[in-house]
Amino acid sequence: MTQRLHLVFGGELTDPTKNVFKNVDDLHIVGIFPDYESAYDAWKSEAQRTVDNAHMRYFIAHLHRLRDEDVEASPTEELG
Repeated sequence: MTQRLHLVFGGELTDPTKNVFKNVDDLHIVGIFPDYESAYDAWKSEAQRTVDNAHMRYFIAHLHRLRDEDVEASPTEELG
């Protein structure tokens, strides 16, 4: 069975109309979740907590989409 991990993270943006973080060293890593539903719940909680700051944004990254398990890995990936 394939695991479908999701990363929830956020931070302050330089401009609310762009997805560019003001300082990547200050990113808030909420956590890694085993399914979209639990990631969405965590995202929603953080987004609602920071709703008064227009520059704060939280995102859900679909970690399982970063690697296709059906495609053979490169030698460099195998070392990692």
